[in-house]
Amino acid sequence: MNLIAYFSHKGENYVSGAIKTLEKGNTERVAEFIQKAVGGDLFEADTVKPYAKDYYACIEEAQAELRANARPAIKGYVGDISKYDTIFVGYPNWWGQMPMCMCTFLEHYDLSGKKIAPFCTNEGSGMGSSERQLKSVCKGAVIVAGLSIHGAEAPQSEAKVAAWAMKSVK
Repeated sequence: MNLIAYFSHKGENYVSGAIKTLEKGNTERVAEFIQKAVGGDLFEADTVKPYAKDYYACIEEAQAELRANARPAIKGYVGDISKYDTIFVGYPNWWGQMPMCMCTFLEHYDLSGKKIAPFCTNEGSGMGSSERQLKSVCKGAVIVAGLSIHGAEAPQSEAKVAAWAMKSVK
């Protein structure tokens, strides 16, 4: 069974050189494409203290958390993670890393033997060093090759996302 766990930032986002307000975050959109392609449960790792909706304030918060190696509290966790074989882990790439709230989520579990399939949205930085970050956070898990989606192209990425997701669960 698949779990699609993600963090997605709604509100102001940097999209193709301009600040745009998104009602649905790019990462959430990609997570939904994965669920449609391979099935599974969706879980949004939402922070107790929301990130600022203002883009510049948000990235300052994200950078401060990264520098402090913070583990911001999240609103909840998946009850029984043992039933999942593949865990898709999605996030916006902030400062070359996944948001620290995803570390909070992942470190809550023993992920030994699980397959972790990372995906991120970004405006040109690709996966950054987030796959290396995942290897240190998800001890004992198998990390498969991640998928990077250009945020501005997220709404039109369903076919690309579906192909990667189907390959990731094999």
